[in-house]
Amino acid sequence: MLSLLAEITGSIHVAVAALGSAIGVGMIGAKAADAIGRNPGAAGDIRNAAIIFAALAEGIIFFAIFLVKG
Repeated sequence: MLSLLAEITGSIHVAVAALGSAIGVGMIGAKAADAIGRNPGAAGDIRNAAIIFAALAEGIIFFAIFLVKG
């Protein structure tokens, strides 16, 4: 029973990291769309920044997965 509990708690932080990353990417996309709507001339710069920030937010889940395996 104790080993099952240890396995479950080891996976909880991966689930929380995945949830946080998904929320973060959603917020980045929403704010980028809002910013492009307010200033269409800067669409290229905003889009590039949003892609970079979304990749950084998604990178958090990889750290969580590697910590589980380690």
